[in-house]
Amino acid sequence: MNKKIKKVIITAVLVFLSAYTLFPVIWSALSSFKPQSELFSIPMSFLPKTWTFENYISALRHGKFIVYFTNTLFVSVTATVITVIINIMAGYALSKYRYPGRDLIFMVMLGTLMIPLQVIMIPIFIQLKNMGMLNTLWGIIIPPAATPTGVFISRQYIQTIPDSLIEAARIDGGNEFFIFRKIIIPIVQPVIATIAIFSFMWRWNDYLWPLIVISKNNKQTVQQALAAFVGQLQINWSNLLAMNTIAIIPIIIVFLALQKYFMQGITAGSVKG
Repeated sequence: MNKKIKKVIITAVLVFLSAYTLFPVIWSALSSFKPQSELFSIPMSFLPKTWTFENYISALRHGKFIVYFTNTLFVSVTATVITVIINIMAGYALSKYRYPGRDLIFMVMLGTLMIPLQVIMIPIFIQLKNMGMLNTLWGIIIPPAATPTGVFISRQYIQTIPDSLIEAARIDGGNEFFIFRKIIIPIVQPVIATIAIFSFMWRWNDYLWPLIVISKNNKQTVQQALAAFVGQLQINWSNLLAMNTIAIIPIIIVFLALQKYFMQGITAGSVKG
């Protein structure tokens, strides 16, 4: 009975914390269906009294929001694919190959985690300018493609794969590309999902780096569009909430699509040494 009571209490606390955390998101999404006059009505209502899609129609018509959305989607998907490929390959090379300086390379790579973006922002900007990549979407994608965090996660997980499995594949005549594609990739799917979720969320929500690289209007991202929509004298909150709700949808879709592998990665990380 004590275990049941304890379980009920823990569940109730977790439900309360989840509701408390999700309340701003839910309120924002529901408020995007309210007319402008209803947003500031007193007393405030959680559910819209008058449901309207005019905010979404107006938001999609505003400026080039669809262009910004497409730019951000391209940047996030492309950067995530490149990031996953580079990090998994680097993690495999740092865990299963033996060569002089391997551990030193790994330690130096981890040391870069202590370097904030603000320190290397100007050198990267100058390099992109010399390469002619300013005001291009590739200028947002390429510089942060390889992340030390992703390499660390990949290496630690791949180290748990028995070396005998790889050696057996080599004895059977499998080349390195075959081993990586047919053996390593299927095993590290939880890590791929974890890196993909983090990378997609980071690129989708990134505001500072696109602001530095992009100055042309037709190359801007959703976060830049949301910031620019906030006027100096007034803010159309209904349209802003609608655009913000649209901007949240891709992140939710990616997480729901990969949550199975993401949870497997957390579970595997808790039991593997």
